Amino acid sequence: MKVDATPPPDKPKIPLPTLSQINADRITQLATQYWSPQSKETHLPYDASIVESIYHTEILGSNYAVRRIMMLEFSQYLENYLWPHYDSSTATQAHMMSIVVMINEKFRERVPAWQAFLKKPEQFPGFFEQVLRVSVAEDHTSNNMREQTALLLFLNHCFGSMEVQLCRDQVKRLVSLSMWISLQEGRRNQEFKKVPKWKKYWRAIQKKDKPELLEKLNWERRYLQRLMIKFMRILEGVDDNEEIDPHVIRYCERFLELMIDLEALLPTRRFFNTVMDDCHLVVRCQMSALAQRPEGQLFSQLLQMLKFYARFEINDETGDPMADRDMTLLHYSRITSLQKAAFSKFQDLRLFSLANVASVDTRDALQKHFGNLSDKALRAIATYLNLIPPEGKEDEAPWHRLDKTFLKELLISRHERRISQLEELNSMPLYPTEEIIWDENVVPTEIYSGENCLALPKLNLQFLTLHDYLLRNFNLFRLESTYEIRQDIEDAVYRLAPWRAEDDSVYFGGWARMAHPIKSFAVVEVAKPNIGEKAPSRVRADVTVTLSVRNEIKHEWESLRKHDVCFLITVRPTQGIGTKYDYRKSMVEQAGIVYVRGCEVEGMLDASGRVIEEGPEPRPELEGDSRTFRLLLDPNQYRLDLDRASKGNEDVYETFNIVMRRKPKENNFKAVLETIRELMNTECVVPEWLHDIVLGYGDPGQAHYTRMPNEIATLDFNDTFLDMEHLRNSFPGHEIKVQTDDPRKLIRPFKLTFENVARKQQQDENATEEDKQRKVIIVEPHVMPKRGPYLYNEPKKNTILFTPTQVEAIRSGMQPGLTLVVGPPGTGKTDVAVQIISNLYHNFPWQRTLVVTHSNQALNQLFEKVAELDVDERHLLRLGHGEEALQTDKDFSRYGRVNYVLAKRLELLELVGKLQRTLDAGGDAGATCELAHHFHVYHVKPRWQNFTDKCTNDQTKSVETISKEFPFHEFFDDAPKPLFPGKSYEEDMEIAKSCYRYINHIFEELEEFRAFELLRSGLDRSKYLLVKEAKIIAMTCTHAALKRSELVQMGFKYDNILMEESAQILEIETFIPLLLQNPQDGRSRLKRWIMIGDHHQLPPVVKNMAFQKYCNMEQSLFTRMVRLGVPYVELDAQGRARSSICNLYRWRYLALGDLGHVTRLPEYRGANAGLRYDFQLVNVDDFNGVGETEPSPYFYQVRRCC
Repeated sequence: MKVDATPPPDKPKIPLPTLSQINADRITQLATQYWSPQSKETHLPYDASIVESIYHTEILGSNYAVRRIMMLEFSQYLENYLWPHYDSSTATQAHMMSIVVMINEKFRERVPAWQAFLKKPEQFPGFFEQVLRVSVAEDHTSNNMREQTALLLFLNHCFGSMEVQLCRDQVKRLVSLSMWISLQEGRRNQEFKKVPKWKKYWRAIQKKDKPELLEKLNWERRYLQRLMIKFMRILEGVDDNEEIDPHVIRYCERFLELMIDLEALLPTRRFFNTVMDDCHLVVRCQMSALAQRPEGQLFSQLLQMLKFYARFEINDETGDPMADRDMTLLHYSRITSLQKAAFSKFQDLRLFSLANVASVDTRDALQKHFGNLSDKALRAIATYLNLIPPEGKEDEAPWHRLDKTFLKELLISRHERRISQLEELNSMPLYPTEEIIWDENVVPTEIYSGENCLALPKLNLQFLTLHDYLLRNFNLFRLESTYEIRQDIEDAVYRLAPWRAEDDSVYFGGWARMAHPIKSFAVVEVAKPNIGEKAPSRVRADVTVTLSVRNEIKHEWESLRKHDVCFLITVRPTQGIGTKYDYRKSMVEQAGIVYVRGCEVEGMLDASGRVIEEGPEPRPELEGDSRTFRLLLDPNQYRLDLDRASKGNEDVYETFNIVMRRKPKENNFKAVLETIRELMNTECVVPEWLHDIVLGYGDPGQAHYTRMPNEIATLDFNDTFLDMEHLRNSFPGHEIKVQTDDPRKLIRPFKLTFENVARKQQQDENATEEDKQRKVIIVEPHVMPKRGPYLYNEPKKNTILFTPTQVEAIRSGMQPGLTLVVGPPGTGKTDVAVQIISNLYHNFPWQRTLVVTHSNQALNQLFEKVAELDVDERHLLRLGHGEEALQTDKDFSRYGRVNYVLAKRLELLELVGKLQRTLDAGGDAGATCELAHHFHVYHVKPRWQNFTDKCTNDQTKSVETISKEFPFHEFFDDAPKPLFPGKSYEEDMEIAKSCYRYINHIFEELEEFRAFELLRSGLDRSKYLLVKEAKIIAMTCTHAALKRSELVQMGFKYDNILMEESAQILEIETFIPLLLQNPQDGRSRLKRWIMIGDHHQLPPVVKNMAFQKYCNMEQSLFTRMVRLGVPYVELDAQGRARSSICNLYRWRYLALGDLGHVTRLPEYRGANAGLRYDFQLVNVDDFNGVGETEPSPYFYQVRRCC
């Protein structure tokens, strides 16, 4: 029996309100009367009761329904009514809460949230204080818990918006050194002993405090402690057995989210971490009833994240990362302090105090030593360590727990041995298992409304260290891949339709292209662990399938390549044969998905059981339908599974009955994860001038070329400018000085010297302020030496009239440092990128430039334009797939370039042979590059030297001398005639020199190609080409992530990076190309990083809505840098769309104008044939009660077939 294997349709999404629904809504009618900008002239006076009514009916009354709050946001309630009429001295709680709810909604919808406050910024401090005071109120009713949760969310948004001045001014007062007033006095003095300078700052703060403001200041300084105390009271009010109010659970989850975000930002963490530790928040959460109950699953996961960041490997004082050795020393100091206390105070702990650290720092050992101590003894130890208040001072902090159970757990958790973060990462399996794949708290479904928090890391503006940066990206990339894998598994299992047969075996009623039932599976090798490791070094297994399917599908399975990732699945269906699957129900329950394990293909086995090697030779034809594949299992996962099996659990590897493959383009997650993990295991050397910017700290403009110490004063702009007038127009506000008065000499190329840069570098102390402010450019036209007598020797030149803004972007890209270019549609981003590449190539011929884009299409467009400029094609190299789409007959791939070099070598050697024959020299100079070199040294150079000597000795400077004595007439017999016009000595001499340059260039190229004679294999030649020969190397960001290890092993080096489509590249995929080379003498050799993109257009593609919105994974590094305030150049003239179409998006940019041809050419001014309007929007009314829908691909495919 076969089942209908039609793929399940997408789950329905929450519908947005239609225009007619919005217009008919009560909120819209109120907005029309009171605040809508469309009815401004007829507005009624402000009425505070309206705010109260809306809050109690539309927000509280609807139980914070997202749809009602969306309606208020659509009506611009915050901008036009709430904030303009807010007064901190008279505002009610409902007014304040309405503003909080609207700000939270703006963040949920990911629209700019803080702009409304710029109209009355003076009211924001009062509003913020009102929020703080209400958030520590002690009313725990259900409605109030919803309000308290909303306030926590608002505070989190404030702490996460440190780039906004309004927020920064308020929140920094809560987390400064002065918050240590809430510490116990003993603990505070203990911290001051560690960092003496903080005691000095502490005293200075106390002296500055004004007596009349002291009460308010101290309240702010103790605020976060008060908030934690309130939270702990609510948390510990949850009973083991009683039903929990879900609003209390949401409040507790949101509170932990706030704590995690405070710990994960260095500016907020520095002093707050000590206060949180002094409150013992993590320990009290671990011991709470909620953490043990099933309703607290998300709470427990958030708690693990908080515990991780509370003990993060960072020095809170300096912000420097701490190595394993530093963390070990810190751990030892804590244990020895405890041992000293035990030795001096308690005879019962004498054995503990004299033992070595390694024997007493495990949880079991500490439990053994402290388990039998009395309450009094535990209190005495905790007091000695400044963990709790001393006896007699308990009333000063009555919220402290002093019971025996708590004190024992406090001492143990504080002193137990920590697991190294790196060790934990290295022992983590890279493939997701069933435990993670279907955990909604970690991998949520696609429908994520943004109302609840999740146990996921966030990509904020700032990161603690590079390790933290890489770890967050590692986890998110892994989980985003897991979400896609889950979809593939559910789709494949649905198509296979597993049913339970009468004999309890599994019967497959359908079939799937990407998955197949397993005939047999066996682990064939478990290699010994490497020294210092616990997991096996390698685990191999064989899986056999019977491919009784169509030939093209069989071919797909047989084409599985080495390193392709597959998944092994165990299903135990509970439904009998013929039961219809319901896509609306859980596929895990219906199909009985029990286990999922990842693996990597090593190869297919031949008839004798050997792996068929991949290569140019044709693969052997195997008989029958049975195929066996050799797989590499994850050693870390295998060890974990064996540990479980040794405890009496089932052996996973005896149960698999489905093997699933994935599309190769979507299946590179393991290689990327391995690359990130490898980066975390190496000492990442990011350039000093970039390090702080990548982490989000320091001055965002410190890497701009004007702030770099090695800014270059004189630059050759090559063919950037078309003429002198173009150059003058390109630098408005600059004084242009030229070195010659002859207008005939004022032709490109131009060399420009920026006087203010030169003065800065010379540190001219006599320069006046006026001199420093003057912007003077000295223009020096120079003649490019002719490269030969042939017409094709003329260099290709730029023909684009660059705008002043584009010229500034080009100048910035040529200078050392970080360059950001924001390019609206049609503003010539690619042309600017190509000109930067060309100018770098000519100004710094010894440097190598890496070009990275998001898509193959963009890379091909860039490469086609680079190839059209004056760049020697032997220096161009394109890595990865996609070069076949290049609109050129030249092959720029690695092997294409090798073939080009070999063909070019033969062509040049033929020219050498021709030259040898024309000079009547003996031998076979055209046989090899080495013989050609000898011929150049012993025959060509002497003849040229003899020629120049004769011309120099000719006192008459006669033109006949040049023509008569020139030794290479016969070689240039095919050049345009006459070779020497004979009009002037200088002109003829320049022609002779150009001819010699042409000959010299032949031998220079052959000298570069000489290595290809010595290297015989294509692989060695391609590696040499990549590492030594190519000057401009292009690849996609995905290729860089996949091949990083291989490139580093080859010794790949580069000096400049140019990234196109930067705003469309994931944060981690933007960062990896910075580290495709090993450091040189402990420093990165990277000199320039040029990023070109548009953060207002498409963000990186993230399929899961929760990762996209909640985790901020759709924020590219380019976007983050713009948000941080890194200086950028925004191109301001577009030439693609007619002006009326450009108006659709012109408002999104600062000053986007049109190029001259847009208003001048008839194709932009006239109407489009057959179209009445320049643009039009089509309204689709509801059909059968359903609004606009997107036809599924399968429906579209059927319509096409009809």
